[in-house]
Amino acid sequence: MRIAITGASGLIGSALCRALEGDGHAVVRVVRHPGAAGSVHWAIDRNQIDAAGLEGLDGVVHLAGEGIGDKRWSTAQKRKILESRRQGTTLLAETLATLSTPPPVLVSGSAIGFYGDRGDEQLTEASAAGSGFLTEVAQAWEGATAAATASGIRVAMIRTGIVLAHDGGALARMASIAKLGALGKLGSGRQWMSWIALEDEVRAIQFLLRRDISGPVNLTAPSPVTNAVFTKALGRVLHRPTVLPIPGFGPKLLLGSELASALLLEGQRVLPEVLLDAGFEFRYDDLETALASILDREG
Repeated sequence: MRIAITGASGLIGSALCRALEGDGHAVVRVVRHPGAAGSVHWAIDRNQIDAAGLEGLDGVVHLAGEGIGDKRWSTAQKRKILESRRQGTTLLAETLATLSTPPPVLVSGSAIGFYGDRGDEQLTEASAAGSGFLTEVAQAWEGATAAATASGIRVAMIRTGIVLAHDGGALARMASIAKLGALGKLGSGRQWMSWIALEDEVRAIQFLLRRDISGPVNLTAPSPVTNAVFTKALGRVLHRPTVLPIPGFGPKLLLGSELASALLLEGQRVLPEVLLDAGFEFRYDDLETALASILDREG
């Protein structure tokens, strides 16, 4: 297969590129800076993309977007987060729709922030949207794929949870804190963490490229846990104490109240119903097993 990928240098994108190329597939990286051999250049701010480079693809995976937690949420930063997804996805979807040989499938990024903060409610792809900024972002992100769907391209929108990887993302930061003996539950610890191992994230995306699945798809392991449970499991794997709770005001002072609440103190209890119904088998459906395997790779 010949697959185009946006966000190919990110945590998920780079792992997906390695997996696809390792299986003998050709990867076309959609990049902001022209010049790389075999890549396609796009400039979202100028609404430009090299459409010719997208002809004849077997699929597209769209992962690009401004980092949600890279900076404090000023009004300008929130606009950047939202528009990078809405504008980029619209540009890509509309371009794919006009190609003489459009790809049969677009796997387009989204996030479980779609559901908002829902307490203990079990959430599937059939659950309604929540409220808050991350819900607004996810709805705009998914809605921007409309042109591709209207043109007959199969579109799967991946609502990704907390991706666990040894070399980046939330787990790497939490492990660093744990090794200092300073890790504890955040706030009440009752907020749900819907996680997925990076390996399963990549495998699920590959699964969606091949299978006739469209619409929203939750990319989370089938066993979400609370923050308190996650913290204790990480402590056991790293053989570090986790008895000192971290009051909610700490992250709020560091990151700003809205960002800290959305990313750390609120949560969603999300289940991957569509993947499970389609026969996808997770390699990691137990948190402690996943943590042990992932963190062992550091050595």
